[in-house]
Amino acid sequence: EDFYQSAVAFGNFQHQLADYPANTLHETIPHFHDTPKRFADFQRAVAEDRMGRAAQVQREIEFVRAREEDYHVMVDLLTAGKLPLRVTHNDTKLNNILFDKTTGEGLCVIDLDTVMPGLAANDFGDSIRFGANHCAEDESDLSKVNFSMELFEIYTKGFLQAAGEAFTPLEKQTLPWGAKLMTMECGMRFLADYLEGDHYFHINYETQNLNRARTQFKLTADMEKSWDVMQKIIEKYC
Repeated sequence: EDFYQSAVAFGNFQHQLADYPANTLHETIPHFHDTPKRFADFQRAVAEDRMGRAAQVQREIEFVRAREEDYHVMVDLLTAGKLPLRVTHNDTKLNNILFDKTTGEGLCVIDLDTVMPGLAANDFGDSIRFGANHCAEDESDLSKVNFSMELFEIYTKGFLQAAGEAFTPLEKQTLPWGAKLMTMECGMRFLADYLEGDHYFHINYETQNLNRARTQFKLTADMEKSWDVMQKIIEKYC
């Protein structure tokens, strides 16, 4: 129910700002969800291998490299004018919703410092990456890391019901791409940070960023196996 309420809140956010000229907003963090650039940064981290860790994580490196063609899908559609630039929140986690403590209703979106131009699918996708699973972000036992189709569906339902007619048909169809690419992007950032000496993401133990990367890659693999079902769920709520 909390996840559904967060979906409604972020869907309302998109609906209320659908006509706002997103291109007039300041880009708080340039290239924040430019996945090809994130991949280029990752490749550089592998090549430099500052900490001498690359040899031990070749399987993870190859997982990222094997999906290189995917990283261009959304930015290419945007560049071609097939997807509109939207006002996006860019930190669509459950804890960025203000809930009514009595009713549990999602009242509004908070933490607006990363609001900037972007793609609606990325906001949707980051919520799915964060919430459609039952594991800790740094879970070391990957058998416990599973993409939840139940949570994916309940979020999709709330998000699309609240957004109404704000999205184009292609935007709705590409929502699963947002989920996959936000998960992959986050995973490659965790892995790049591990290779560079953990200077960006705060860690509490040496392999935390590596564990974080592995959970994201497991979720991505689960999404790939469930791709057709994800598409059907999107169609169901369109």
